Amino acid sequence: MSIAENIARLKEEIAQACAKAGRDAGAVQLMAVSKVHPVEAIVEAYAAGQRLFGENRVQEFQEKSERVAELAGAKFHLIGPLQSNKTNKAAELFDAIDAVDSLKIAQRLETAATALRKRLPVLIEVKLSHEESKHGVGPDELAGLLDAMSGFEFVKAVGLMTVPPWSEDAETARPYFRELRRLRDEAVKRHPAVTQLSMGMSNDFAVAIEEGSTCVRVGTAIFGKRVYAAGA
Repeated sequence: MSIAENIARLKEEIAQACAKAGRDAGAVQLMAVSKVHPVEAIVEAYAAGQRLFGENRVQEFQEKSERVAELAGAKFHLIGPLQSNKTNKAAELFDAIDAVDSLKIAQRLETAATALRKRLPVLIEVKLSHEESKHGVGPDELAGLLDAMSGFEFVKAVGLMTVPPWSEDAETARPYFRELRRLRDEAVKRHPAVTQLSMGMSNDFAVAIEEGSTCVRVGTAIFGKRVYAAGA
């Protein structure tokens, strides 16, 4: 199937999941995870109406950025872990940062965004699993981080994200999604802007939507297997 056909199918599946959950399909965004795929694939997805994209690495997207700058209305989010020494470039290149996992990173982004005079929405990544490969703040650290960021002028926390342990059984992800929603519901009492929930990928987005996801991140099901090689 073509990228356009894949996107159309996914949007229909998202609409069906929303209907099952009693939610408006317009409340859930589809993010096309274009990391390790060439610019041509992004352009093809854009031509099919896709506007929200996720990239994993600052340097890889820097190599693509000039060629995608002409795609009016396209938004690119950094969804992978961000190293301290790349915060300046990340603030410059991306429309949003979806994986802030420490106050240090948030402060460096605020410094960079202030210099650029650029409003930069961010999601806080919360680590809910015990896997060493996963990044994020612990649930008990979340409130303190949000409080510390509340005085920032340019960087604004607008939601939470998490990545549960992968499983072929989507139901195993449900407790993680439910917990992230609980944390969001608690956080929004003190921080009204923290409304977004980025959770759910190709294998479990229907469950994530049932649990309140506002953005699902899908790569392979749109673009196929990864083919693009770029620097870290």
